[in-house]
Amino acid sequence: MVTDMYFGKKQIPVSNGGKTYYGCCENCKETLSKDSKARTAIDPVTGKPVDKAKAVIAARSDNSVIYFENKKTFEQFSKIQSPNSAHGEHTQH
Repeated sequence: MVTDMYFGKKQIPVSNGGKTYYGCCENCKETLSKDSKARTAIDPVTGKPVDKAKAVIAARSDNSVIYFENKKTFEQFSKIQSPNSAHGEHTQH
């Protein structure tokens, strides 16, 4: 997810280093293949880098997504946010 948005449609899988990432178009596919920064995010609880292929992903009400190191940091974030700020959970492996 280069744009860090939930689109509600099937994404294009991109394999890199034995991991699978997802993009919405050919441009995203190319970016994910070539740019390591596009394959990582920062966990908002710990401030640590997170590999998007292994992250717990939550969608916000505006369809933006947030990446977490694990379910524990997702749950910590959920407790301090308003009920509608982060919903759902999806783990990519």
